[in-house]
Amino acid sequence: MTGYILRALISAIGLWIATRWVPGIRIDNAETLVLAGLLLGVVNAIVRPVLVLLTLPITILSLGFFLLIVNTAMVALVAWVLPGFHIYGGFWSAFVTALIVWIAGWLGSWLIGPRGRIDVHVRRL
Repeated sequence: MTGYILRALISAIGLWIATRWVPGIRIDNAETLVLAGLLLGVVNAIVRPVLVLLTLPITILSLGFFLLIVNTAMVALVAWVLPGFHIYGGFWSAFVTALIVWIAGWLGSWLIGPRGRIDVHVRRL
């Protein structure tokens, strides 16, 4: 459970960065931001695997690039469901937001590790 909460907070941080960098993305307040991170985690855990399975042929043909469209759809779904999370810029704003959230999640997963604990990486020369 701790890992899920940490990943949701990292998604919320990615969404916050997107509101600062991407024109056309607006989140009304901090509570909506945290809820958007939590809801994005739920959507990515439940809806995204089904959508990935349904779009597997086009994902294979596009060498995996269609997964970016799936991630964009997940961000748009959260914005559609959650009042206070607005996408005014259309597809490209949602696309760039999905990229930012993906990069933040990737960095967070690298730090948290697969078990939901914070890992300390020591590099010795």
